[in-house]
Parts: sequence; C-alpha cells; structure tokens
Amino acid sequence: MIRHEALADTTPEERPGFQRALALVESTAAATETQVRASWVRSQLSAVGFTGDIASIAALKALRRAEPRLSLIAAVQLQKDAVAHPE
Repeated sequence: MIRHEALADTTPEERPGFQRALALVESTAAATETQVRASWVRSQLSAVGFTGDIASIAALKALRRAEPRLSLIAAVQLQKDAVAHPE
C-alpha cells in the first residue's frame, strides 16, 4: 500500500503529524456526502456566530445569512442533513 510505504519513509519527528494527516484523510474519505454537508452547515453556522439549536428556525435564518445564495428549499435540506448527523 502506498500509505504504508509513505509512512515507512517518514522520520521519527514527522511520523506523528503524518499519522494524524492520514487519519483525517481516511475519516473524510469514509464520510458520506450527507455527513460532509452536515459538517459544512455547522461550519457555516459557526462562522456567523450561531450557537443555538441547529434544528431551529433561527439556525435556518443564520444559514441563509451565511450563504445568501441558498434557496429556502436547499437551506432546509442542508439543515435536515445537519440534524440527522450530529457531531
């Protein structure tokens, strides 16, 4: 495997960082599209300072404030994804 070869080529100092990077890549690759969208919604809400209930109307408004081009239908679906896949 390329991953094992790359890990074998790292120095002892590089190895912890490389292992962490591999873990992040693997977890992202294993995430479903819905999970990725849910994570994106949480990051957008955080960016506008929203800290309330993600299932609330206020969260929906905050998401549309963060991304004004989102249609109401798209924002509702994204919100549902985030509710269905808590952190």
